[in-house]
Amino acid sequence: MIIQREQYFNKLKALKDKKIIKVVTGIRRCGKTTLLNIFQDYLRSSGVTDEQIISINFEDLDFEEYHDYKKLYAYLKSRLVSGKMTYIFLDEIQHVEDFPKVVDSLYIKDHVDLYITGSNAYMLSSEIATLISGRYIQIEMLPLSFKEYMISTGDMTNKAEKYIEYLENSAFPYTIELKDQPEQIKDYLEGIYNTIVLKDIVNRKKITDVMMLKSVLRYVFDNIGNPLSSKK
Repeated sequence: MIIQREQYFNKLKALKDKKIIKVVTGIRRCGKTTLLNIFQDYLRSSGVTDEQIISINFEDLDFEEYHDYKKLYAYLKSRLVSGKMTYIFLDEIQHVEDFPKVVDSLYIKDHVDLYITGSNAYMLSSEIATLISGRYIQIEMLPLSFKEYMISTGDMTNKAEKYIEYLENSAFPYTIELKDQPEQIKDYLEGIYNTIVLKDIVNRKKITDVMMLKSVLRYVFDNIGNPLSSKK
């Protein structure tokens, strides 16, 4: 099921063809890649040809060679359409070492409309500002709001019942595909949790005591809504 994320889609639509880098950030699996795919379909429906659209997902092994920024730039430069706007989508750009060099070089070229995404663990606002200062607009994407969740069900009634489902199943879009499969939802959410905690936070912060981190997180989860002291 593809959910039209109108809030974010409309922002991209308003920025189309503007001389500014569009940076979409957000937690893993909140729908960044799907948003770019929806926007590309919109471009095609507006008369943009496939030749004018370049889309690379750097989590796809098919594009592993382009993790080298020089190869990536050479490839993108060879694909630019002369005299027409070329729309470039670089998904999970943080996998490319020295990616700001590529982004800056594309930015200064005419007829290039550039969209990039990255997970929060690697694309914090302060870091983006340092890497591509003054040349971008950041769109911070969240998982589904309750309103979006309701729309996805195709029925705007039974709000109380669906709100309980929303709390139990989470706001991650893919859980809608797993409706009425609680064990699969649990496994899916556990996978996201482990990826964020073990792969992102532990690696980024160089944490050695992973069990202590898990204990702290469990305590925080159990005390949602209560005052907490970071010192204690």
